[in-house]
Amino acid sequence: MKNPLWFIVWLIVLIIIAFPVAAFCAGWYILVYALTVCIPGLSGLSDLLLQGAQFAHYCAQAMMDCRSLC
Repeated sequence: MKNPLWFIVWLIVLIIIAFPVAAFCAGWYILVYALTVCIPGLSGLSDLLLQGAQFAHYCAQAMMDCRSLC
């Protein structure tokens, strides 16, 4: 049985943490990803920024599943 309290916790995390992190990472991801063609060493950074940009999706999915934090 799913606990609706986790829905509220994930909603707060989504609004307060995930949206600003995703917005910051998405902007930098666009710039860094274009430079990975010239500088292949930036691919690790671009992968990290992509994960940050997808953090809002992860939180929204956890919110809909009422998944616990641990």
